[in-house]
Amino acid sequence: MIHDAPQHDTARILVIDDHAPNVELVEEILKTEGYRHVTGVTSAASLPALHAQHDPDLIILDLWMPGFDGFAALEQLHRRLPEGTYLPVLVLTADATPETRRRALALGARDFLTKPFDVFELLIRVANLLEARSLYLKVQQARTGEPLP
Repeated sequence: MIHDAPQHDTARILVIDDHAPNVELVEEILKTEGYRHVTGVTSAASLPALHAQHDPDLIILDLWMPGFDGFAALEQLHRRLPEGTYLPVLVLTADATPETRRRALALGARDFLTKPFDVFELLIRVANLLEARSLYLKVQQARTGEPLP
């Protein structure tokens, strides 16, 4: 295990890629690492409903998908989230061009990893983003006095 952290039991991770084998691979890697709440889908168009249903702590998102692509998903997610919300998105794509990287990061992605990816690097980035999300939620809880989700 990369980290033996409590987020393995509680973190909700959403994986979106139009190729089912890619979704299954990432799900298997995360579940093998001990993450228990991983949901994978092959359509970015389902992001609004899945966000409302699962309230993810992390989204792993491919960019180039037919129809409603990852860029559109990032734009829609940005419009849906209240100002100042920290919901990390890790882009996982085969497109390593600087333009694509800059566009995704400008639209709100917090990290960027190219395919084929190194499993260890994926797990470290996931753990780091979840740790940042956890700290964000703790600060929000301290400000509002409301319990953590």
